[in-house]
Amino acid sequence: MQTRILFFASALALTACTTTGAQPANTVSDGSSVQLVPGQSATLADGSRLDYVKLDGDSRCRPDVQCVWAGDATIDMRWTPAAAMTAQDFALHTTLDPKSFNAGGRTIRLESLERGDAPKATLQVDAPH
Repeated sequence: MQTRILFFASALALTACTTTGAQPANTVSDGSSVQLVPGQSATLADGSRLDYVKLDGDSRCRPDVQCVWAGDATIDMRWTPAAAMTAQDFALHTTLDPKSFNAGGRTIRLESLERGDAPKATLQVDAPH
């Protein structure tokens, strides 16, 4: 009986270890968009990886308030080329520059950013030129 309990506990622990960790990546084809929340990733057509790291700041005017300036929000991103071990960190803005990033010839552009502590970002991925 103890052997079966130990075996079951070991199998349960192994399952828990294999199911935790990073969320599965989305695959994004050139010319399309992807929606990510902080902590999520997307795999680009060339096999490189795009990670939405975090919201860095949000000074945007609330929808129910009249403001002199619309404000700006910044998200921190990371791009890791498929053939390289070194990632490149970058930021994208909603109002100020830069609003896009050159990821090995592909342009990653911030299309929209929801509001909140972990806002969903819509990113457009354009094919290399």
